[in-house]
Amino acid sequence: MPFAWKAAGITYNRYLTVAARAVRRSLKDDKRLVAERRGETDLRFTKWTNGKQGEPRSVVEANQAAMVEAAGGGQSA
Repeated sequence: MPFAWKAAGITYNRYLTVAARAVRRSLKDDKRLVAERRGETDLRFTKWTNGKQGEPRSVVEANQAAMVEAAGGGQSA
C-alpha cells in the first residue's frame, strides 16, 4: 500500500511542508509566532560556468525574476 502523500501525487518534501504549516497554524498565538519565524528559510544557490563560481542568488528572487521574464517573454508585437 503506497503512502498517502505518494498516492496524492506530491513529493515527500511538499508533504512535510504542508504538515508543518498545519501544525504551526494549530498553535496558540504566542507559540505560533515563534514557530512561524523558525519555519522561514533563505535558500541560496550559485551557478557555476566553465569552472567559475557565479554570484550567489536567493531562490525566491530567482523564481520571481524567471516568472516575470516568462510572462513578458511570450508576448510579441
